[in-house]
Amino acid sequence: MSIVGGLAFLFFGAWTLRGDELSEEDEKSTHLSAKNVVIAVGTVFFLAELGDKTFFMALILATRHRRSWVFVGAFAALAVVTLISLGLGYGLRELLPAASVPWLAAALFGGFGLKLLIDARGLGRDAAAEEAEDAEAAVNEAESGQHFTTAWSVIWEAFVLVFLAELGDRTQFATMFLATAPGFGLAALLAGALLGHGLVTALAVNAGQWIGKRVNERLLYQLSGGLFLVFGLVSLKQALG
Repeated sequence: MSIVGGLAFLFFGAWTLRGDELSEEDEKSTHLSAKNVVIAVGTVFFLAELGDKTFFMALILATRHRRSWVFVGAFAALAVVTLISLGLGYGLRELLPAASVPWLAAALFGGFGLKLLIDARGLGRDAAAEEAEDAEAAVNEAESGQHFTTAWSVIWEAFVLVFLAELGDRTQFATMFLATAPGFGLAALLAGALLGHGLVTALAVNAGQWIGKRVNERLLYQLSGGLFLVFGLVSLKQALG
């Protein structure tokens, strides 16, 4: 089942990034269709965050506090980390010679995709449960001896916990790598990232307990890795001209 799903997902990724029908002048542009970028990037972030530590943090906090407050804090943290990562990635793109950027993007996407696939092989069936345990331990430590009862205190708690957990996470590196690719426009990339983060956070605070028990971390890693390999092929095609 996972092999069939993986192949179907890779087909979806290739179709999404194929680019729309372009005029002769538009074909000279290195930018992909904004709609396709939003869909593809949103899918990547949805898969990467589903079952992640930050997902379980939002889930646990939502069982203890008002869900809307938790959503605001968690989503704000993810948005801030996304903006920071985009800034770093675009800064790197501007520092490098334009001709080398597609090659760098292809290497980063390919390497990151392979890493995710290799990491997937080492994940056990209880990988999601381990993420949930780590998240619960972090939440318990933050709330030890403290009472979070006001909207601001809960929002700030969710923001700090998710922000710190997201720093250095695979999605932060994914955002930086995507920002280095010349085919991904800033607005579309930001919209796709926020779409994926928003959907996962909404699921975490509203249906997280049901979803958390059914998350297959290995399959999510495989699908994410496969889509990054597709990104790598697209960047390689751009590099070859």
